[in-house]
Amino acid sequence: MTAASALPLDVGPFVKPASEPIGHEGSAGRNELHLMVEGVHCGSCVHKIEKALQAQPDVEQARLNLTTRRLTLAWHGTVERGTELAAIVVGLGYPVVPFDPGRLGSLDEAEERFLLRCLAVAGFAAANVMLLAVGVWAGHFQGMGEATRTFLHWFEALIALPAILFAGRPFFRSAAAALGAGHTNMDVPISLAVLIAPAMSLYETMRGGEHVYFDSAVTLLFFLLIGRYLDRRARGAARSAAERLMALGSRSVTRLASDGTTAAMRPEDLVRGDVLLVATGERIGADGRLSSPSAEIDTSAISGETVPERVARGAGLFAGTLNIGAPLELRVEAVGEGTLLAEIVRLMELAEQKRGRYVALADRIAGWYAPIVHSLAALTFAGWWLIGGLAWQQALLHAVAVLIVTCPCALGLAVPAVQVIASGRLMKAGILLKSATALERFAEVETVVFDKTGTLTEGTLDLIGPHDPHDLALAAGMAKSSRHPLARALVAACPDAQAVRPVTERPGCGLEHGAVRLGRADWALGEGPVLDRTAGPEIWLARPGVAPVRFAFVDRLRADAASVVAELERRGMQVELLSGDRAATVERQADAAGIACWRAGMLPADKVARLEALAAERRHVAMVGDGLNDAPALAAAHVSLSPSTAVDIAQTAADAVFQGRALVPVLEVLTVARRARSLVRQNLALSFGYNLLAVPLAVAGWVTPLVAAVAMSASSLAVVGNALRLTRGPRSGHS
Repeated sequence: MTAASALPLDVGPFVKPASEPIGHEGSAGRNELHLMVEGVHCGSCVHKIEKALQAQPDVEQARLNLTTRRLTLAWHGTVERGTELAAIVVGLGYPVVPFDPGRLGSLDEAEERFLLRCLAVAGFAAANVMLLAVGVWAGHFQGMGEATRTFLHWFEALIALPAILFAGRPFFRSAAAALGAGHTNMDVPISLAVLIAPAMSLYETMRGGEHVYFDSAVTLLFFLLIGRYLDRRARGAARSAAERLMALGSRSVTRLASDGTTAAMRPEDLVRGDVLLVATGERIGADGRLSSPSAEIDTSAISGETVPERVARGAGLFAGTLNIGAPLELRVEAVGEGTLLAEIVRLMELAEQKRGRYVALADRIAGWYAPIVHSLAALTFAGWWLIGGLAWQQALLHAVAVLIVTCPCALGLAVPAVQVIASGRLMKAGILLKSATALERFAEVETVVFDKTGTLTEGTLDLIGPHDPHDLALAAGMAKSSRHPLARALVAACPDAQAVRPVTERPGCGLEHGAVRLGRADWALGEGPVLDRTAGPEIWLARPGVAPVRFAFVDRLRADAASVVAELERRGMQVELLSGDRAATVERQADAAGIACWRAGMLPADKVARLEALAAERRHVAMVGDGLNDAPALAAAHVSLSPSTAVDIAQTAADAVFQGRALVPVLEVLTVARRARSLVRQNLALSFGYNLLAVPLAVAGWVTPLVAAVAMSASSLAVVGNALRLTRGPRSGHS
């Protein structure tokens, strides 16, 4: 945190005129600033910062992403105004620095290491203090002397106190920062509970008292740190998705000057109207219009389709897409934050921000559980001291007993126990859960939306129909000289074919072996330009004096796609298909899978818009996708899944990843989630039943550490035993 506080208040050099995507004009005097905010831990922090900034009349946009901690500010006015707005955030107790993904990664790694050290210390202390506490409890039945008991209490204090002071720092720092800024957060009551119990126990130890609570305090801290560490790891995984997307547009580009000279430069240094030269196999670094007569582009970063797209002069091209044809020229229309790739990053961040406000069930309960418990403890202290006539030390001891006996061990296990067992069952089925709230959200699903290529289908191109073995061997032998997707699919259909030499590759056209051509129809057959968007993937083999041969390809449905869709609809769920592919192809695959509602030609923003429209209808949507272009939709959905064959960014953005070539894991995760929700509700009922019995006894002063230990252990065993029923539940019914 100290690094951030060294930031000079003048952020003017980092303010830029707000960029707009292609087809939009920026507003005059509109500036934009991206800051990284430190010390943000929860949705209330985000709300507080956004609310303070949005209260400024000149601020048009103030959006803080909890995962990446990026604050996007847009305002109408002078550049210097950015410094004043940054000062508002600092005044709330949150240091800021100019946004830098690299710096963010290093800071988060350091924070993870710090949390892991605290977790290790708390775990070591909890194990040893609990061992000593068991000895004290056993001594109640074995006639242990007062001197021996006090000696063991001092050993507990010797281990617990340094461990609590060291391992509790993540909570203590957050609570101190919140109180210093004039507000509170959940770390304030946590810090009080963790500090009051050992302080009172130390006092009891010094006076030779019978009751101490070192074990409860350090064990509670250990479990709290587990949750904090896992939360940090989950945010780091989500952050990496946006970082990888941004990396696609960070490569240097080649600018073509009017005199024909070229110069390498960074994409952010380009201006509208510049001309880029994009070599074969190079990613496009800015949005613009094609100046060359034609080009062949791998648009998988945008549309998700692995089949290259043939485009003509004047077509819009986007940063992050790949030129797999001949070198092309591009006239720049948008760079940096104005590109479609940057918009995908913003869509992901916005979607993650909305999802981040979905709080886990245990946390929602803790939001009102903690204040009630602390109020009961305070009333117990006041009642025994002011009304009961006890000394304040004894009254405080009863109050601490209330805090300890209501320490939510069973409540804390009610949800995690089910989650652990459900995660284990899903892991055996090849499904990895990546989010603490995923099971809750899967249980609420009413609509399932599939991507097509690589999700509903296998994602690999298969050759259609029988072909003459000689024709196929010749074509596959030539195709071995190319890395084009259609060439690779042809080789896969005839892997034993002998490589043909010599072969010349004509970028954007095909392969040539003497007079034999293998490639696009218009080039291989010598016809005029063919830009038929309705035709499926194809490649032509042309030889002098021999009829040309067409090799057509299809992306086949997963074997169980139709049965899975039918089962989802039988369960009363709505099923949709969203794809960036051509309408004819999407319609054919939708009919084969039995999906009546489908949409084609969907860009990433279109998919997000459709999911938002479904959410506006109060539908809880599960998105299943695998492509880079699906990442914003996976983040925007109520909950999401991705196959293990998906690109890294899609797997990172999804809540769960499943293995194998079947779609049945979609049914399994929905089945397990609904059963888990039922068991969680039963466990919560058991937990609250325990507290209804234990709290009155503690308030009455009848609870000793031994009674508290037995009661808490019994309640914890009850919820774990109930959760184990999930392992014996029925499977999804498909295999």
